[in-house]
Amino acid sequence: MPVIPVEIAGAPYDVRIEPGLLHRAGAQCRPFLQKPAALIVTDGRVADCWREKVEASFAAEGIETRWHVLPPGESSKSWGELEKLVDWLLAQEVERKDAIIALGGGVIGDLTGFAASIVKRGCRFIQIPTTLLAQVDSSVGGKTAINTAAGKNLVGAFHQPSLVLIDPEGLDTLPPRELRAGYAEVIKYGLIDDPAFFEWCEANGGKVLRNDPAACEYAIATSVAAKARIVAEDEKETTGRRALLNLGHTFGHALEAETGFSDRLIHGEGVALGMVLAARYSVHRGLMNGQDAERIAAHVAASGLPASLRALDLQCDGARLVDHMLHDKKMDAGTLPFLLMRGIGQTFVARDVNLDDVSTFLDEQLKG
Repeated sequence: MPVIPVEIAGAPYDVRIEPGLLHRAGAQCRPFLQKPAALIVTDGRVADCWREKVEASFAAEGIETRWHVLPPGESSKSWGELEKLVDWLLAQEVERKDAIIALGGGVIGDLTGFAASIVKRGCRFIQIPTTLLAQVDSSVGGKTAINTAAGKNLVGAFHQPSLVLIDPEGLDTLPPRELRAGYAEVIKYGLIDDPAFFEWCEANGGKVLRNDPAACEYAIATSVAAKARIVAEDEKETTGRRALLNLGHTFGHALEAETGFSDRLIHGEGVALGMVLAARYSVHRGLMNGQDAERIAAHVAASGLPASLRALDLQCDGARLVDHMLHDKKMDAGTLPFLLMRGIGQTFVARDVNLDDVSTFLDEQLKG
């Protein structure tokens, strides 16, 4: 079993990656449970696929399972669902040393982690991500949050899990669109600082999207190791190193906001198009050659992900998209840092971006 340590000062934990872990979740989680009862948070879609098997794995260890099942989708990252979850946890008499289990994708992990961070001033929690996006990104690093009317992930906390269990077989039940969306975050790690991994993606991305076991396990392990290294260096984005993980997200979150955080554009698709826009804007700024930018766009498109702003058919202009960016949680003294590139594997934080220039660039992209 690949075990990747996340070396957070004062709160280290392991990410375990192995096929079949969902069937052995009870044995894996048992050392982290204070009582013979497991509090599991999931959504209806994941419950339909995995509840029976996961429940059986805990029963085999003599552990009772208690379930809180939410509606699937981004809308569950809300004040209302947070309140319901907190009330349920308190009704279960959760204690600070109990480990609440998040079984599902990024929405479940973010919501459960945030609830765990605030109930009784902080409980432990375990991540069992069942989507590729959550496996390679949101389950590792301790960022937890909900969405508000003002924007995405604006209310939250840094709260590290005690354990992350990743079962690549969990992807067997994942819809193809969700698999493609998660693959966007895999591409991201190559673009940040690993051009050799981006080349591997170009050669093997099709295998990942066909859910080839060996390719998926390699992609997950490489991505998690990259994120663990960055998070260990900069847990709370105080030095700027962790900000590199936001590549594609500033543009992507603006597009998600404009499409109403709906199924019209799901998160990974927004990140994919956001990375293409970041590359093309880097060309616009004279930082990157156009050949590299179009190479990125070509791989994104070949992966079945959106690579053109015009294709979204948005009824807005660049200024409106920039207005969404003004609610970005990375705003600092009125300045919005952007993740730009000098080449593939050469991402950096730019703090001198003129938002009027971004608006003009986006107008050009909207026209195609």
